[in-house]
Amino acid sequence: MSQCPCGSGKSYSACCEPFITGFKKAPAPEALMRSRYSAYTKNILSYIESSHDPETRDSLDLEATSRWAQDSEWLGLTILRTEAGGKGDDKGIVEFEARYRQDGEEQRHHEESIFVQRDGTWYFHDGHKPSLTVIREEPKIGRNDPCPCGSGKKYKKCCGK
Repeated sequence: MSQCPCGSGKSYSACCEPFITGFKKAPAPEALMRSRYSAYTKNILSYIESSHDPETRDSLDLEATSRWAQDSEWLGLTILRTEAGGKGDDKGIVEFEARYRQDGEEQRHHEESIFVQRDGTWYFHDGHKPSLTVIREEPKIGRNDPCPCGSGKKYKKCCGK
């Protein structure tokens, strides 16, 4: 029994395989995300296509997706955050990071994926890079504030030039 590529710790046959083969439906967005990752590692494009929301499926470039899946050595999936996607929800979000090696260089694909449920089936709808919040270690210096270098000049006339 081989481990599931999604990193759940379960065997592939007890984890993602039933979703990929169509034996079972993914019960929640995270399960669908994990099974889609496993499908990428095994280059099972039919599942990537069928689990993509029919409303946005035309944006899927299967040829490019297949090349990316085939040319990558998949190193692991980390689920960073899930939001909604439970009973009674028709939308859910999964933020994840997929690590892979391509052309000998390790890469990280960080994405926030949106999933929708239609007629009892979860689908990947769309994904985007999450916005990163910049946290400054020191307070921001305004243009008209005194320069922190101690010159006595305004920041804009000194170090802010």
